[in-house]
Amino acid sequence: MESFIEFIDVNLEFNGKPILSGISFKVCKPELVLILGPNGAGKTTLLRLIVGMLKPSSGFVRVLGRDPHRDRSTRRLIGYVPQRERIDPSIPMLVKDVILMGRLLSKQLPRIVTYKDEEEALNIASKLGIDDLWYESYSHLSGGEQQRVLIARALASDPRILLLDEPFSAIDASSMKHIVDTVYEEYRRGVCMMVVLHDATPLMEHATKILLLNKRLIAFGDPDTVLREDLLKETYMRTIHFYVRDGTRFMGGVDSHA
Repeated sequence: MESFIEFIDVNLEFNGKPILSGISFKVCKPELVLILGPNGAGKTTLLRLIVGMLKPSSGFVRVLGRDPHRDRSTRRLIGYVPQRERIDPSIPMLVKDVILMGRLLSKQLPRIVTYKDEEEALNIASKLGIDDLWYESYSHLSGGEQQRVLIARALASDPRILLLDEPFSAIDASSMKHIVDTVYEEYRRGVCMMVVLHDATPLMEHATKILLLNKRLIAFGDPDTVLREDLLKETYMRTIHFYVRDGTRFMGGVDSHA
């Protein structure tokens, strides 16, 4: 059975400087993985290796049994929402145009929007609570609304893997709830999720795996096994308190720069 994502002793250097060292882990089935670590830990780099945007200096990355850097067709199976993405505000794009971009990228040439494409895209927009913005200008939306549109675009390609890089950065409470609910629903539907976070609290109760990273893999496994104060201290180089309240896991002491 092919794994969804596998890293085998992956090292990445840039101008002779190590960015990631000796990373090995395997995601064998759809999981909801939270990637945690301080600023500069290599979390975004890890996602870019999965997408195939970067090539390891040594070691191997396998996504659904393929090398994502060499086999570009793998990218059609991955939805990726980077931490910062700008769509030129001078280009008059409606919300529906942005979301349908994801739908078109999953199609073979010639890429033509069908009624079914619009129906599926609108259904995804509805899950994220932005269907009422369908004919609005993307550039006029709030930051939280734009983030939901970008996630809808990624989901419109019907990916087997969805990668989100800091999806809760500078968004409102309503957007956060819609994103959390959608992420969990897609995981339950069989999509493998990997989410980079500085504060894991919003998704902590739904996480099936935690990956602690600080240029090397500190730990990877079930939340109850990984979320220990000694491992968190090794990751963040300072004491991070972990506690449970009303059945929900929380991490204290992680600021917005972590």
